[in-house]
Amino acid sequence: MRKYLLLLFALLTVVVLVACTANEDAGKEETQTTDEETKEGETDGDGGEKILRLNNGEEPTSLDPSIGFDQLSWDPLNNLMEGLTRLDKDSQPAPGVAEKWDISDDKLTYTFHLREDANWSNGDPVTAEDFVYAWKYMLDPETASSAAFLAYFIEGAEEYNAGEGSADDVAINTIDEKTLEVVLTAPTGFFLDLLTNPAFFPINHKVAEENENWHAEADSFVANGPFKLESWEHDNEMVFAKNEHYWDADAVKLDKVHFAMVNNEKTQYQMFQSGELDTASIPSELSDELIEGDNVYIGESGGLEFYRFNVTKEPFNNKKIRQAFSYAIDRESIAEYVVKNKVEPAFGYVSPGFTSPTGEDFRDVNGDLVTLDPEKAKELLEEGMKEEGYDELPEVVLSYNTTDSNKAVAEAIQDMLKENLGVEVKLENQEWNVFAEAQQNLELQFSRSSFINDYYDPVNFLESFITDSYMNRTGWSNEEYDELIQKGKSEPDEEKRWEALYEAEKLLAEEAIATPIRFYNTVVLEAEGVSGILRHPVGYFDLKYADIEN
Repeated sequence: MRKYLLLLFALLTVVVLVACTANEDAGKEETQTTDEETKEGETDGDGGEKILRLNNGEEPTSLDPSIGFDQLSWDPLNNLMEGLTRLDKDSQPAPGVAEKWDISDDKLTYTFHLREDANWSNGDPVTAEDFVYAWKYMLDPETASSAAFLAYFIEGAEEYNAGEGSADDVAINTIDEKTLEVVLTAPTGFFLDLLTNPAFFPINHKVAEENENWHAEADSFVANGPFKLESWEHDNEMVFAKNEHYWDADAVKLDKVHFAMVNNEKTQYQMFQSGELDTASIPSELSDELIEGDNVYIGESGGLEFYRFNVTKEPFNNKKIRQAFSYAIDRESIAEYVVKNKVEPAFGYVSPGFTSPTGEDFRDVNGDLVTLDPEKAKELLEEGMKEEGYDELPEVVLSYNTTDSNKAVAEAIQDMLKENLGVEVKLENQEWNVFAEAQQNLELQFSRSSFINDYYDPVNFLESFITDSYMNRTGWSNEEYDELIQKGKSEPDEEKRWEALYEAEKLLAEEAIATPIRFYNTVVLEAEGVSGILRHPVGYFDLKYADIEN
């Protein structure tokens, strides 16, 4: 899922941030009260309420699980709602709404048994029909959910979503009120992990049938997770309160969570210093000073910052020119001197941390596929211009969604292209919603993207670039690549499946339709007394076990 995109784990406050693959586009600021200035009910003598103050960066795209397919929406959703499975403290899929499940001998049929005490925040029971409704709503072509491709592992799902089948053909069925059966097209070892993605969260079908905009305001929102939505001042603040109807409410220590929406690194850091936020990202200019502090959490994160080439626009219809731009970028310098915060440069597309059937890391096996080579870049540019009959290169515009860090990276790339290729590149920044739509419509020539893994398998990023994928956003189509990804999703022999994925990544690098910049990590400042926040390498931050000392 999970689909840009695009928010940085290293530079957003509570997690990263973004994305979107191919989504991928992640790009995805209420002022809170200080310790001296307190709101009613939030004084030092507030009766012992435990209130955690966080920053979401911006307004969630949507709290409809099928529509909010980015980090801005995932983090709130993962704490308001819960799917059949939920990532545990070891980042493994564990029972969520489903207390147990059965898997058929052929690994195709999953039967989920829902908890009898799983309820919605309005007191309704969470039923199997809530999952059937939610998943078919996601797959309905009229919904136009960018997350729908995640469900293609289910029999009949892709056909229905493509308008070539019916909802009745999708193999999701209720056995009884608390039993759900799902049939897959092929054995999928990561299916239980996939179900932790917010796209697979249930929807209270009774509430949704009465009000299709149930998710848009606090007074109509119904939750089934550790917290409920108490208030929502759009573009300013969300307040979560402990959900007393949650089946595991006894495990939830916090009384409330306040989410600010501050999309400025310096401002959110100042709020952290003044006590208005309990966590914050480290501004890159302060990284050397703060990164070694005792209050810094540093963790792994499955995700990539990269730039897309639009192959339908000159000059990036030419492969050699795309390759030339890619070879001219110094990723090590961007990681060490621009982004900082101990991020790693990306010389491939699949982030480290995915273990193959032979026990090796995917990244180690495929090695460095995209490196800095100015001389080769110049040669390729010259050859590409000759092929296209260019005496001079058409104007190149590099586009990025507005944040301080995105601007810094874009400016660094601009300088590198001038120094290593002699190419003048114009910069253009846009607010996230405008940027995302323009990129999806293939209006941008050379544009920033980010991808945060939707589930724990390397095919997740690579599948973004198949023909006609919502996450593609380059105009590129390659039959050989499509076949490799299909094998990488359905081949029952795991070693052969991974071999197909290795070849797919190499082909992606050769075609150079996107150039990787750096892998994400999670770097977060935490106030004294904050504990228990789960930040999964692949997944969404989780406040179920979070705590704060008063």
